[in-house]
Amino acid sequence: MPSSLPPGLPIVPNGGDGGNDGDGGDGSFPMSEADFEAAVSDALDRIPPDLAKTMSNVAIFIEDDYTPQPGEDPDTVLLGLYEGVPLTERDSWWDAGSLPDRITIFRQPILDICTSREDVIEEVTVTVVHEIAHHFGISDARLHELGWG
Repeated sequence: MPSSLPPGLPIVPNGGDGGNDGDGGDGSFPMSEADFEAAVSDALDRIPPDLAKTMSNVAIFIEDDYTPQPGEDPDTVLLGLYEGVPLTERDSWWDAGSLPDRITIFRQPILDICTSREDVIEEVTVTVVHEIAHHFGISDARLHELGWG
């Protein structure tokens, strides 16, 4: 885990479930799952330590791709997803047995828009900051206004 993040912010890869092996045959930047996980770790190291320390009960996962939910446009593409209860909406009972919030980074859509490892790290950094902002209760509209959309 990156040294700048507090304990309790694990990175959980998808476990090598036979997804894209990073050979670039599909037109995306070629990067293995292990190299992508390392790039995510490098990106997390870029998160300012003061910001990382204020995060509470968050786990970061890596999955190959987002599967649109029923009722969503089947062509929906996400680079990342925050699932949880924003800090601004938690009450005094929230900590009692609550599961960690979840930030998922989607590997394939990021590789599809990147041309180098540095591009991957930059895109993951922007994606993680965007999803962390949701953890703090910041809306997509506000993130777009701030240039993190």
